[in-house]
Amino acid sequence: MDALVRLLQLLLLFLTLPLHLMALLGCWQPLCKSYFPYLMAALTASTNRRMESKKRELFSHIKGLMGTSGRVALLELGSGTGANFQFYPPGCRITCLDPNPHFEKFLSKSMAKNRHLQYERFVVAPGEDMKQLADGSMDVVVCTLVLCSVQSPKRVLQEVRRVLRPGGVLLFWEHVAERRGSWAFTWQRAVEPTWKHIGDGCCLTRETWKDLENAQFSEVQMERQPPPFKWLPVGPHIMGKAVK
Repeated sequence: MDALVRLLQLLLLFLTLPLHLMALLGCWQPLCKSYFPYLMAALTASTNRRMESKKRELFSHIKGLMGTSGRVALLELGSGTGANFQFYPPGCRITCLDPNPHFEKFLSKSMAKNRHLQYERFVVAPGEDMKQLADGSMDVVVCTLVLCSVQSPKRVLQEVRRVLRPGGVLLFWEHVAERRGSWAFTWQRAVEPTWKHIGDGCCLTRETWKDLENAQFSEVQMERQPPPFKWLPVGPHIMGKAVK
């Protein structure tokens, strides 16, 4: 199986050779950072339509954290274009964090469309180093399709626990690896080196559920879902919450 993976990787490398050469020369990443927000913006509407019921189910947990104040401090980790804003209830005070500054203008458009929310600030930083955010300052952290592309999911989850108040909740929706030994997993392994360049660091074979289970949350609830797009090598998804 490993020999087949290497053969497929070489074939894809040959077919996408200009992309890999640009990455090797350091030309691709700046270009990717610029175009990636446009790609995400184009996919937002179709993804939200397909996942609307699941997103509403996931974010329904936010209301239970508001208490008597009717307000909640929410950190959107890897906020991207603000695709989740429409599903948040009124009373959310949103802090957006993303390492790509090119997303800011797309966030501004989403904010203008969702006036029921209060926007605090946009922080340009990786999830592994959220030093601009104070300990215990957030009631909720939202992380959707983010842990696939960070450098260290373990470090990101440590930072999430740090910024959450006691009893605070991480709400997550992430794609993960297919079952080891399956043909789908073999294909993910073959495509991954090329996919990382196309998807701004997106890894297809991460077993993110293990990182969540080992992150020392007091409680983790998750469900597994089939891939929403059958024509992509992106695998099944996990959705749920983790309580500090």
